Amino acid sequence: MRMRLPILVAFVSGGLMIVGFFLRGKQVEAVYNEGLLWQSIITGFSLVMGVVSIVRVHWRKLTARNDGAWYSAVLLLCFVVMAGFGVLQGTGRGTRYDALFNSIQAPMMSTMFSMLAFFIASAAYRAFRARTVPSLILLVTAVIVMLGRIPMGQFISDDLPTWVNWIMTVPNVAVQRGILIGAALGGASMSLRIFLGIERTYLGQ
Repeated sequence: MRMRLPILVAFVSGGLMIVGFFLRGKQVEAVYNEGLLWQSIITGFSLVMGVVSIVRVHWRKLTARNDGAWYSAVLLLCFVVMAGFGVLQGTGRGTRYDALFNSIQAPMMSTMFSMLAFFIASAAYRAFRARTVPSLILLVTAVIVMLGRIPMGQFISDDLPTWVNWIMTVPNVAVQRGILIGAALGGASMSLRIFLGIERTYLGQ
């Protein structure tokens, strides 16, 4: 019963969403909207559970005094300070929450994305090695696009911006749509597995 109840809830919830998406009618729409309302409520509770879980995990690391326990101390301190200012003074412009966010969190996020640029450059260097025909095509395409995106490209050839526009609107869009279709099929397959009770990893199995 402990395992069957979550599967039954997933099956009924998925069935309501499928029926509400394909069928029309006042009763169907009422049930569909009620399901969406419950989805929002459960999402809110899951967010609270996530916060409680993070606090519990890092509190155990802090009390056990393992290696790196002071990272947990910093996280808990920042969590208490940000949550306290957010609840007591709000999150609007000019509040201490806004000042801490703009002074600490925003620069840290910028630093992290700046470091990601170096990893992307390293991955691009490995991907652009012209050892095979697809790598050579990727390298030539990347060079054409980069030259066409800068003012120097127009001095090389007047047709270069036209080639870049064709690459970005025809092959690039086709690849993006292929990726989106693949991701959609993967999402539909996973949803169907959960709906039928085949996929049970969310139950810890």
